[in-house]
Amino acid sequence: MNNKFTTKDLVLTGILLGLGLIIPMVFHLFGGTGPIFLPMHISVLIGGFLLPPYFALVLGIATPLLSSVVTGMPPIFPIGIIMMAELGSYGLITSLISKKFETLVIPSLVTAQVVGRIVAGITVFILSTFFGVKMNPIIFVKGSIITGIPGILIQLILIPTLIYTIKITKKVKA
Repeated sequence: MNNKFTTKDLVLTGILLGLGLIIPMVFHLFGGTGPIFLPMHISVLIGGFLLPPYFALVLGIATPLLSSVVTGMPPIFPIGIIMMAELGSYGLITSLISKKFETLVIPSLVTAQVVGRIVAGITVFILSTFFGVKMNPIIFVKGSIITGIPGILIQLILIPTLIYTIKITKKVKA
């Protein structure tokens, strides 16, 4: 694994982190639509395609943490903890799969979504077992998938479109 990072990676991480704070704020202007449209997930998943794995992981963990500190959304415990694990997984898995195995965008995205939800379920299990959180991991994951269907569909349409556009733009400039 290449341990070097560039200023471009650092700046892009900062921009995506900022978007990860701003986009949910816009959605929350229309009520509690975060669990439905999953706006925070968008910048992290984009980061997975554009950043090295370490930066994508940090972006996924830092976005809900910083959002919780700055806006109070999500509440840090337990939802913020669950989201840090889930979004950290999204960033890491998307980055690893899309860069290391050079797969297409949609398989990378779907794999990250599945792994992220498994990690969320494991996190809920840990929180309920060791910290007394009254949540069932299976019900939590099922509920988050069913509630988040509009957001998942947005991700499956918007993110591949953006990533393919970025790839085409890079080829045209080169």
